Amino acid sequence: MLLLLAAIAGTHWNFSTMGQIACSVLAGLLTLRLFVIYHDQQHQAILPKSGLAEALMRVFGILALSPSSIWTSSHNHHHNHNSKLRGSNIGSFPIMTKDQFLRSSRAVRGQYLFMRHPLTILFGYIFVFLAGMCVFPLLRKPRQHYDCLIALLVHVAIGIALTLLFGWQALLLTELIPAFIAGAIGSYLFYAQHNFPEVMFNDAAGWTYHKAAMESSSFMRTGRIMGWFTANIGYHHIHHLNARIPFYRLPEVLRSIPELQTPKTTSLNPIEIVRCLRLKVWDVESQRMITLGEI
Repeated sequence: MLLLLAAIAGTHWNFSTMGQIACSVLAGLLTLRLFVIYHDQQHQAILPKSGLAEALMRVFGILALSPSSIWTSSHNHHHNHNSKLRGSNIGSFPIMTKDQFLRSSRAVRGQYLFMRHPLTILFGYIFVFLAGMCVFPLLRKPRQHYDCLIALLVHVAIGIALTLLFGWQALLLTELIPAFIAGAIGSYLFYAQHNFPEVMFNDAAGWTYHKAAMESSSFMRTGRIMGWFTANIGYHHIHHLNARIPFYRLPEVLRSIPELQTPKTTSLNPIEIVRCLRLKVWDVESQRMITLGEI
């Protein structure tokens, strides 16, 4: 949190424009790391009995456009229904089978493809967080998700205050660029962890929790630097086996348990990113994800 505050301060009080831009990018990456820490705390993997940690993380959830009411309910559902052909769309990207897609209307297909489109993921700040985590939950259940309204009001108020006090450059460097970077990378990580070439999807009869963790959750090779900024969320198959393992012990678990050392993998290599983003629907016959061209 102190590093993030320092980076945000650097977007204002910096004698170099390039220094301000660098601080803005750093603020986005630190927001991403803190979001994964928030995610772990919501799983009660770290500081589960700390009232101070709970208060700080609730505030961060509001500032990060991921209020705890919607995050907890949707993300817990995701863990309990990961890779199911029915019910896995809550808290995750939607999945259709090839037959479902071909039988659907043009409007339904368009909505489905929009939600999985690379530009939707790139602009995750708008579509995944502002809209998906705040606006839509608030419209559906306003009493249950009142903190979504708080998050929207706080976000707009910060933007207005930055603009009035410091100008449009402050709005861009202090709020928009960090939110864009954290939203884009966070959205892609969440997408690619369950949408990669070797992923498996199952109907209810063939689904088990452990099978979903090992066959439908990737191990993303990020390198040390991005591994730090993503707080080891790339060890996603282990996280889905046991969400109570804190992020800083995931590498230790991988080293200690041989059965976890041959997971299905992906990476942040541009070629791998393109391969993941091209996948659209689940083909029951071939038991794999396929592209629009293959449909």
